[in-house]
Amino acid sequence: MDTSLDEKGLQTVFKQSVSDSGSRDDAALARLGKKPVLKRSFGFLTILGFSCTVLITWEGSLTGGPSGVLYGFLVVWVGTLSVFATLSELVSMAPTSGGQYHWVSMLAPASSRKFLGYLTGWLTITGWQALIASGAFVSGTMIQGLILLTHPGYAAVMKNWHGTLLLWAVVLFSYAINTAVGSLLAKFEGLVLVLHILGFFAVILPLLLLSPHGSAKEVFDTWVNAGLWQTQGLSFSVGIIGNVFAFLGGDCAIHMSEEIRNAAVVVPRSLMTGLAINGTLGFAMMIATLYSLGNIDQALAENPQYPFMSVFHHAVGSVAGAAVMSAIVVVMSFSATTGCLASASRIYWAFARDRGLPGWRLLKKVSPRTSIPQNAVLVTVVVSIVLSFINIGNTVAFNGVISISIAGLFGSYLIAVALLLFRRVTGAIQDRHDDDTLTNTIGGSLTWGPWRLRGAFGIVNNAFSCAYLVYIFIFSFWPPARDVTPQNFNWAVLGFGTVVTFSVVYYVAWARKTYTGPIVEVDD
Repeated sequence: MDTSLDEKGLQTVFKQSVSDSGSRDDAALARLGKKPVLKRSFGFLTILGFSCTVLITWEGSLTGGPSGVLYGFLVVWVGTLSVFATLSELVSMAPTSGGQYHWVSMLAPASSRKFLGYLTGWLTITGWQALIASGAFVSGTMIQGLILLTHPGYAAVMKNWHGTLLLWAVVLFSYAINTAVGSLLAKFEGLVLVLHILGFFAVILPLLLLSPHGSAKEVFDTWVNAGLWQTQGLSFSVGIIGNVFAFLGGDCAIHMSEEIRNAAVVVPRSLMTGLAINGTLGFAMMIATLYSLGNIDQALAENPQYPFMSVFHHAVGSVAGAAVMSAIVVVMSFSATTGCLASASRIYWAFARDRGLPGWRLLKKVSPRTSIPQNAVLVTVVVSIVLSFINIGNTVAFNGVISISIAGLFGSYLIAVALLLFRRVTGAIQDRHDDDTLTNTIGGSLTWGPWRLRGAFGIVNNAFSCAYLVYIFIFSFWPPARDVTPQNFNWAVLGFGTVVTFSVVYYVAWARKTYTGPIVEVDD
């Protein structure tokens, strides 16, 4: 089956023709009004590797502290499972690289779908762009921490701009992997999945077998209110954001949907399987690390940015051994940045394809050699490098970028999930059908995909997802301490507000004239 589409101005006409050579994936994409231009290089295992290695939960759990972190991890894991189950339903309905903004456009009332879809697109791009900068920052400064572990004298000369240069190196190397060969990324992620699993055992076994262990009370019943908040519950809620960051980016496979075979089924399975694997490994690693924590004040004094490296050192009694264990975490952090760059560039490309960004004509181009949107990848890299200059001036201000990534992504999830709940309870979504009519896009009917949660359970899960997303979105803007100073202020609220303001102004001044939501594309 081959579906051809003609476009005249902003008016679209959907026409069908039949061809024995058309693939099932391409026909499914055409029903959403999109023509296939990206090469489908990912199967289930490779996209599972992609999801697992971007969602570096066991590696990310090492950057937390004691106390309520353990229970915060469980809360975030359960909340993320609920959100990902809802996102899986949405991607099964419409597996496109646009993700959230496409879903909002298809679910929102006609009177508001254009603006809500546009705003959601900007929130998604903001979140992913901030996540790349944050991930590259973590990878670069982890390298600094590794240098500090092996050469303690480096502490006397360590500068912020060192970390910035290392951030650039991480981003540029990720760019090379993303643009060299079309199929290289899929092979790279499949290989890294193996390292992700083996690396877990290479780190946790020395902690379990060689390190002195604390008591169960120290791990499960030690609470700290370092921010001097009015209640322990409020302190817990402020501190939970660190756990959220460890789970961030797990929806990366969604934005690679147009490069995945049988995406309507494979993407939901990879999301849920990846989250189950990473949550289990992350929880185990957190318990092992907390039991092996030792003197946290000493660890912070030796390695202020990444005290887990000092914990490794005292656990195994060897600088070389701790360096190898830490290097595994650094490599996995780099691989996560590589995957984030791929996902973010596909969002840029998809939103440009629907004319939602400045310079959309350039950003929507795809390389005929590699079938990769190389201009979109390059812009993602350039913006990350520009954001890195904040770190040279003020590391605290740059830490706000992490909160921006949470606020942007969770804001986009919330709009899409709330609209799905609304359409679900009003009975607006029909059972799936396999004819050739336009569906799950503007001008088409709403139909369920092959993956869904049925009945009352689906409604309850959607409602819980909304509540969890509101909770995390609110606390993503909170400062770490009750007494706010310029040094500990959460600058995410300023950055987030600036992006939203710019997107609204650009929409009013220009984008409303060109952006009409997901367009039905030309296919002459």
